[in-house]
Amino acid sequence: MNIKVNEYGVCVESVPCLDIGLCLDCGQAFRFRETEKGHFHGVAFGRVLDITETENGYLFENVTEDEFKNIWKPYFDLDRDYEKICAAFDDSWLIKARDEFYGIRILKQEPWEALCSFIISQNNNIPRIKGIIERLCESFGEKIGENDYTFPSYEVLCHKTVEDLAVLRAGFRAKYIIDAAQKVKSGEVDLYNLHTMPIDKAREELIKIKGVGAKVAECTLLYGIGKVEAFPVDVWVKRIMSELYPEGLPLCTKGIEGIAQQYLFHWRRMTQEFQTV
Repeated sequence: MNIKVNEYGVCVESVPCLDIGLCLDCGQAFRFRETEKGHFHGVAFGRVLDITETENGYLFENVTEDEFKNIWKPYFDLDRDYEKICAAFDDSWLIKARDEFYGIRILKQEPWEALCSFIISQNNNIPRIKGIIERLCESFGEKIGENDYTFPSYEVLCHKTVEDLAVLRAGFRAKYIIDAAQKVKSGEVDLYNLHTMPIDKAREELIKIKGVGAKVAECTLLYGIGKVEAFPVDVWVKRIMSELYPEGLPLCTKGIEGIAQQYLFHWRRMTQEFQTV
């Protein structure tokens, strides 16, 4: 990977296994959109980011070298050797999914945003999830730039009522958002030390929150904490497991089940392709 700083921001070149569009539009994060100009615009960690594809890589616009190294490099998991991971896949279905969507990486998002976003995602579709999160940020976040807002902190949301959150049109999820914020604020749920815990302990910590079951906990651990062994199971993954892996994932996914899941999830969701083995 080559990093070049210029007057426009930071250019990142020669990164294998990286497709920014795939990373930002495969069900992991909900605050980026592709613009008419063909670049991606969004907010994460309280910062606005525009990413444009270049001839050799990607330009992270208006980003300093320190911001890139401390925020965006971890966010896009650029220190992990995905070439090695992908080369180790020895299962025909995984190879097919990998080859179809080779540039997917697991995003490492801000833990509270990931937790709150996947609480909102329950029994929901992606356009509606994005709409609720947009209203959440506009209503309770801080305005940054011209039309962007930060993701509201748990310190802000812990004092809100279900009536306060009615503007979100989030339904039953509103009370779960408030409960999560209150338990993180009080320390009952030790969200910011989950990365130090064994995964079973981290799961136990998260399901203390009302409305957080196995799927939301696994999504939070995978996309917000960086535990790549976490394995979220939704309707698509249930189909994958029943159709292709009734006896469980192949051995080559041991310890990186979440990465394998993301390739398989996006492939199954986008192509609808499958056969029984």
